[in-house]
Amino acid sequence: MSEIRNLEPKRVWENFDMLCENPRPSKHEQKVRAAIIDYAKKHNIACVTDKIGNIILKKPATSGMENRKGVILQAHIDMVPQKNEEVKHDFVNDPIQPWIDGEWVRAKGTTLGADNGIGVAAALAIMTDETLPHGPMEALLTIDEETGMTGAFGLEAGELEGEILLNLDSETEGELYVGCAGGVDATIKLKYGTEPVETGRTSFVLAVKGFKGGHSGMDIILQRGNANKSLFRILKALEEVDVRLCEIEGGNMRNAIPRDAMAIIALPTNNTAKAKEIVEKLNKEIKNELSETEKDFTISLEPTANPSSMMKDCCSKKVINTVYALPNGIYRMSDSMANLVETSSNLAIVKSEEGVVRICCLIRSSVDSEKKDFAMMMKSVVDLAGDEIVFTGEYPGWKPNMNSAILREMRELYHKLFDKEAKVMAIHAGLECGVMGGLYKNWDMISFGPTIEHPHSPDERVNIKSVGLFYKFLEETIKNIPVK
Repeated sequence: MSEIRNLEPKRVWENFDMLCENPRPSKHEQKVRAAIIDYAKKHNIACVTDKIGNIILKKPATSGMENRKGVILQAHIDMVPQKNEEVKHDFVNDPIQPWIDGEWVRAKGTTLGADNGIGVAAALAIMTDETLPHGPMEALLTIDEETGMTGAFGLEAGELEGEILLNLDSETEGELYVGCAGGVDATIKLKYGTEPVETGRTSFVLAVKGFKGGHSGMDIILQRGNANKSLFRILKALEEVDVRLCEIEGGNMRNAIPRDAMAIIALPTNNTAKAKEIVEKLNKEIKNELSETEKDFTISLEPTANPSSMMKDCCSKKVINTVYALPNGIYRMSDSMANLVETSSNLAIVKSEEGVVRICCLIRSSVDSEKKDFAMMMKSVVDLAGDEIVFTGEYPGWKPNMNSAILREMRELYHKLFDKEAKVMAIHAGLECGVMGGLYKNWDMISFGPTIEHPHSPDERVNIKSVGLFYKFLEETIKNIPVK
């Protein structure tokens, strides 16, 4: 148990601490799922697991509230596993270690999992509150949201009865989200041949480390560095001194901006001094360009033993040129909503293995036609290289409904509670609302949550006061759900 259990609202923080104790990286949610099921049984809440592994809780209305519309509280149980390089942490087996840092809760050197653990904790708190008046209640706790929305895609019609979905997966208190971006994964495979590292070459590890990273939807607007793009910018410049790629590894999550990337390269020994000059020059340029967004990253070129092989010259050039040319970052801002990214791409993972460089990108857009156009732009680059690109996991955006009855109710309620207006927003990230709303077309949906900064990175933190405000608003919303 950690110190966060003493925070208010106590039931929410106790639940969140329970989640931190049970490892839950995406695709490894068995332990936390078992803990949630045991928690529901302990509190006599009806609980089932569907075919894909989602948890569904159900609770009948309290006396006098039977005529209210049914509400579904929805959150995802998995989290993004990211850690600082020096931290030893096994996300599959080790608990997250939360701690109080002034007005915030964060984790010791890892992602905290407030995305979306606070939402899960709040849903469980509501479902087990014996004093809260409410209509028919359900909670849908989905699996594997972060690596492809597997739980949302696997949900079947008829599993849920409610008419209003309250998604608890947004990250700024006081904002009500009524729309989100859709997305599609692009996986590129660049084949390469190898040959022995020839006599007269010296090998080096070229490394870009310590970018802030972050959520590839929420944080893309912050214009942070992408370690993969910076690495290949340097590799492109090193073609001047006949660089050859041997190995590459950068990034590890499709929806996290890559923080670190490295390549083992072989250079003609008589060109090493020039290569160091090129790297140092680009180090200064990149630091100057990112001086407002990245303060602590490093770019290094360190000698290493020659590996057994290097890419053939034509293959090395193909890989460098293709990755360097792939679009990354913001492509277009929204014309209709201020400060909303409309279309972007995250060059998330680049890894060489057994004759193939695998590249993973996540394309996001709130406009489906623009998303498809961007995908074709990326395909054109890969076509020029003569290699393969496959698009998978496409999910739709969530189109705003400004005439939503629950939106109107919640705006009025927020103003009454806090004497200020809630902001109505759309988000440049994938919410499960888009997927599930396509299956349950009758749902009236809103997404909201506490203030969480830097999700998907070890800098993730959740504002303590905002959790209290968020939960109070959730409680009052439940009490004031409209009649059928």
